[in-house]
Amino acid sequence: MTDPLTRSSRYIDTGVLDGPVDELSLALSEVGDGIAMIDGFSHVIALQTTDGIVQFDTSLPVFARGAIAARRAWSADPVHTLVYTHGHVDHVGGASMLLDDATARNERRPDVVSHEGVPRRFARYDRTNGYNAWINFRQFGSTGLTGQDDDAPPTFWDRWVQPSVTFDDDLSLRVGDTDLVLHHGRGETDDHAWIWLSEHKAAVVGDFMIWVFPNAGNPQKVQRYPLEWAQTLRRIAAYEPELLLPAHGLPIEGASRIQTVLGDVAGVLELVVGETLRLMNDGAPLDEIIHSVRVPPEELAKPWLRPVYDEPEFVVRNVWRMYGGWYDGNPSRLKPAPDAAVAAETARLAGGVDVLVDRARVLSAAGDEPSVRLACHLVEAAVLADPSSVDAHRARAEVYSARRATELSLMAKGIFGHAARTSQAMVDADPA
Repeated sequence: MTDPLTRSSRYIDTGVLDGPVDELSLALSEVGDGIAMIDGFSHVIALQTTDGIVQFDTSLPVFARGAIAARRAWSADPVHTLVYTHGHVDHVGGASMLLDDATARNERRPDVVSHEGVPRRFARYDRTNGYNAWINFRQFGSTGLTGQDDDAPPTFWDRWVQPSVTFDDDLSLRVGDTDLVLHHGRGETDDHAWIWLSEHKAAVVGDFMIWVFPNAGNPQKVQRYPLEWAQTLRRIAAYEPELLLPAHGLPIEGASRIQTVLGDVAGVLELVVGETLRLMNDGAPLDEIIHSVRVPPEELAKPWLRPVYDEPEFVVRNVWRMYGGWYDGNPSRLKPAPDAAVAAETARLAGGVDVLVDRARVLSAAGDEPSVRLACHLVEAAVLADPSSVDAHRARAEVYSARRATELSLMAKGIFGHAARTSQAMVDADPA
């Protein structure tokens, strides 16, 4: 496999994605003078200084030991400072292992630096441990992503290493012979930092650049900040970096390439936010906005904007939530009847659950997007109206499995796949 800088240059220069952007290989690549990137679920960036290594993020617990070994093979220097770009578990989950490794080698405990919002995030995760576990179970179909036995009840990571140094807006550090300036920006999270390395004309940007459509809508997670995300990308671009080091995807070299990519990502976020707010200001309900706001297909075809994790429709909902609250403009949903009651009445009016099931199968088989969306409504109503109906569950498994196969984003695939699996389990458990 060619080195990551060569690959990213080819993808950007040609606009053609003819290879991976992530390999999860734990391979180390030297991407600058004294700068290494270790490929993981989220990457680890290591920077050599005369006082030791400055490390950015740790990746997930299941990747952390391999990342430590790769870094040690590259440099025997201890880690002087660990910087969290933000508090997501795939960026901080391996911190305890990094500290244990330092202790085992009789090295000083690294300073741990983050935005001041990271400890608040850890506290929120502890309050919502079970909920976050179920999110990951639905999204990834497994709890093993954080090193947990797949057969165990879902639990979320809780072995946090708290930062020893925090900052609010900006923080200047000097480690050995190297200056770092940490800047706060809101985007995928409210506790995100990006780091400017002036001697290298390099920016360490965490999840502000992820080589897919921005994760600014995520339907199962807390508020994202798409407009502030775009503003941060514009701010990074203003520094005119010559090396961009994201936590997912490929590093990028060359000022022109970096300006192109940052401008494109900022532009699509500004488009979605701008169009959503325009329609909100015109009095449109959420339903109309969801089905009206679109990003041009040629933008989504770019190798760094593919909607394979999040997607524009979900970002529209997050913009509505941020600026408009939870009421969606449909008064029947202000104080609604229980879903099961609505479904039972719908089945009664239609002539029975079997009618809903049959029609859902017809619509799903049609295959066009409007029909498939309707099929999901009908089959969901059928199961809610009669949760004991094996045939309704069988149809639900069929409909959601078919829909999952046509979706691009991991968010949609995860939720539809989980729905299919839960109904298939009902079918499999039927003694008949």
